[in-house]
Amino acid sequence: MNTNESQSLERMLGYAVVVSWAELMRGAQTGLIHIEYGFAASGTLDYLKFWSSISRGHWLLAAEYWTSPSKSHNTGVHFDNGYKSETLKHILDSVMQHRTEFSLPVDFRRQGLLQVATPTQQESISASALVNETLHQLGPLAALAPA
Repeated sequence: MNTNESQSLERMLGYAVVVSWAELMRGAQTGLIHIEYGFAASGTLDYLKFWSSISRGHWLLAAEYWTSPSKSHNTGVHFDNGYKSETLKHILDSVMQHRTEFSLPVDFRRQGLLQVATPTQQESISASALVNETLHQLGPLAALAPA
């Protein structure tokens, strides 16, 4: 990959949410998405959790991504509470298969939380272009299909 802002795993996750915004907001005009992530003791990424808030103070788990199986979950993307996003699933599957190509936060042993607010139209256009460029760099089969 060439050096650009999409090399940060946190930024790529934020872009993935913006590109999948309509599916994660279920038609609401505004809202927030929190992306929670944690690391295993080895320092590798362990999980991602995507929380959706359409009405202030109420959060629903929309999706999880686990990098390794346990008795309570399998690896990969799992949607919850009636959420579904093929776009988010595709981006996460592609990014997580190549996660070593993305930089992690400096203090990677902490639990992280990103907040993504309602994107503007320009932010949505930019995020879509950056996600497509990054996925294309990961491999031609990773790129999103044209809308």
